Amino acid sequence: MPELPPEINRDRLFALFRDMVDIYSPSGKEEEIGQYVADYLEGQGLVFEKEEVDEDRFNLLVSTGNGAPDTLFLGHIDTVPAYDIERYDFSERDGLCYGLGTADMKSGCAAMIEAFGVAAQAGRLPDNVLLALVVGEEETGDGTRALLENRRFERALVAEPTDLKPCLNHYGYVEMTVRAFGSRRHAAMSGHDTNAIHSLLRCLIQLEDRLEKNEPETVLNIRDLHSSESGFAVPDRCAAEIDLHLPPGTDVKEYANQLRGFVEEQLTNSRASRHEIQFPTLADGYRVDPRDSVPQRLEKIYSELGLAWEPDAFRSHSDANLLRDAGCSPVILGPGQLAKAHTRDESVDFEQVARAAQIYSRLLFAGG
Repeated sequence: MPELPPEINRDRLFALFRDMVDIYSPSGKEEEIGQYVADYLEGQGLVFEKEEVDEDRFNLLVSTGNGAPDTLFLGHIDTVPAYDIERYDFSERDGLCYGLGTADMKSGCAAMIEAFGVAAQAGRLPDNVLLALVVGEEETGDGTRALLENRRFERALVAEPTDLKPCLNHYGYVEMTVRAFGSRRHAAMSGHDTNAIHSLLRCLIQLEDRLEKNEPETVLNIRDLHSSESGFAVPDRCAAEIDLHLPPGTDVKEYANQLRGFVEEQLTNSRASRHEIQFPTLADGYRVDPRDSVPQRLEKIYSELGLAWEPDAFRSHSDANLLRDAGCSPVILGPGQLAKAHTRDESVDFEQVARAAQIYSRLLFAGG
């Protein structure tokens, strides 16, 4: 019978999680939470280093200080901006923990920190494992890019919210910007000349219809739609920022080429005088072999804990795409639900946070 790790300290975990949520840390402004977590790690006797990302921002890297880690535990300490700067902080209602970042992903970060603390205090923290608490995931991924500048990992566990379902598959991602241009005219003349808004709206509706008919697994999000401020006039330009999440196995570059062709055709035949199409971000999805070491160890842990082993796909973009591009095999597994992330009433069940810490702790005791 393999040795089991000591029980996690629920009170300690709860206090850490609460304090992290109470610190406002949108992407680009992670200095305060970074210093708080650094002080906490020092207080727990964990060996860590600060990795500079820019002048005031840094990643926190936790390890034994020995060996060359080939297994990564990854969490991000930044969040999206608050909907309401007066009510982003931690609260409890109806058995749930509310607050900005509770699901995405301060709960996962706190659970990983607790697991590393338990393993270190028991003298069982493997030399080949690194915990990286990174910045900037919700914007450019600059924290993980900095991490990968001089390091490579064979495998990883990423604590994005999956409702504790292990995600061995990860969707691909296409970010598209479309701009349509027309002629500025008196508002009463709308439709009598080139009209940027009408043209782009029709194009987006045609794109949505095409995806619903031919690509039911593709997730389309029209993130932003805005025009020039024209007063009582027809705007001379309109732009849309679009997210598309694509099933694993999709050739993202080829998909983007086909998408460009479709949008080009719609706008060329529209009333727009000209248009522009850009793809700021392209990221391939991936599939992790269930026979790899992390899925195998996790499946055993789930069996020991009496949890159902139901592998799923992560249907969003994340830093795991960057890890995969660097030759790593990342599994996504964390507390909280993706559907509640980035919402006004973001929340997570603390019991799931504690369960995540228990799973991470057992994985560390199994050798990472």
